[in-house]
Amino acid sequence: MSESLEILPVSKPVTGRIRPPGSKSLTNRALILAALAEGPSHLSGVLDSRDTQVMVESLRRLGIAVEQDLTARTIDVAGCGGRIPAAGADLYLENSGTSIRFLTALCSLGEGRFRLDGNARMRERPIAPLVEALRGAGVEARCELGGDCPPVVIEAHGLKGGDVRVSGNLSSQYLSALLMSAPGARSDVRLTVEGELVSRPYVDMTIRNMEQFGAEVTEPTENVFVIRSRPYSGCRYDIEPDASAASYFFGLAAVTGGTITVEGLSKEALQGDVAFVEALARMGCQVEYGTSEITVRGGKLKGVDIDMNAISDTAQTLACVAVFADGPTRIRNVAHMRLKETDRVVAVVIELRRLGLTVEEFPDGLEIHPGPIQPATVHTYDDHRMAMSFSLIGTRVPGVRIADPGCTAKTYPDYFVDLERLCRGAR
Repeated sequence: MSESLEILPVSKPVTGRIRPPGSKSLTNRALILAALAEGPSHLSGVLDSRDTQVMVESLRRLGIAVEQDLTARTIDVAGCGGRIPAAGADLYLENSGTSIRFLTALCSLGEGRFRLDGNARMRERPIAPLVEALRGAGVEARCELGGDCPPVVIEAHGLKGGDVRVSGNLSSQYLSALLMSAPGARSDVRLTVEGELVSRPYVDMTIRNMEQFGAEVTEPTENVFVIRSRPYSGCRYDIEPDASAASYFFGLAAVTGGTITVEGLSKEALQGDVAFVEALARMGCQVEYGTSEITVRGGKLKGVDIDMNAISDTAQTLACVAVFADGPTRIRNVAHMRLKETDRVVAVVIELRRLGLTVEEFPDGLEIHPGPIQPATVHTYDDHRMAMSFSLIGTRVPGVRIADPGCTAKTYPDYFVDLERLCRGAR
């Protein structure tokens, strides 16, 4: 709350084109795969943000050579062939969930003692399902403080392979972490998901990434994955723009009745969050798909009842679009949002109420009732998605300020610069 940014409303529909920065999800996955590969990899379109910076810093601590060109948005990685060079390391991952989960599994391939920790919020975010899965695979792993959260300590002696079981109901990242490290095991891995699997599109994205680096993954029955034991192959890999970040610009078209084209994405994109535009179409927008771009045209918005389990990272965006719809919007099946950078269900409910709206909270989501909106400073809870999603309301309503706008550095440092560029001509 030390600083805030007032969002200036527009007076007419916003029209424009934009290419968001590279996907955080794809960047951090590609860094893991390139690190484990035999031979060098060249990554282009790389996102430079706090989440990716802590990943790069950690890989270097593990003895993996990583050379980054910030201007060209490229990274060159000298792969370790599935064997961690460092004989132990202390890694600090701030509040990057992908980094700590992916690296926890990666460290199990090493030889030595590895400790992974984060900030105060990270110490509240569960990692026990991943730790338990590794222990079931014969890895000496534990949550250092005795609970379900980091710090994590691993006494690594390599990953033997065989049958591994993991819970999938809290986060798909546990499964993705195990999938990506499995080719470095001493024998093939049969990975079984126990219970519900949330955010399945992120798992599909992980597998497609792995295959691009030469992995062999099959799914003989639903949510049972067999991964062949063999190193990845280094390659050249271009990273798509971030589909979750694109949701804010698609949302901008929706709330202002404008037309926004996002370059670099298509209906066949690796990232499941491109399906956010289908939610907007249900609300009354028009969507056009090109070979390498997606356009959203705003229309008269109507409330919807929608299951957003598979694209929960865009649920906050939809909640902020929903305040301008005719009729209530119910967002369902997103209980796992409570375990993100903040409890995102509670945070959205509190901040929409701060703006004067009527919002109901449920165990698995929320319901937004449109109505008059009052000026307020929106608290962001050190959550980049709170800042970016609530900025959309400010493009229509005067007096909306975003507290701690710098928190967007986690995934999109220049978000407010890009938002202002698009909106400037519509005032």
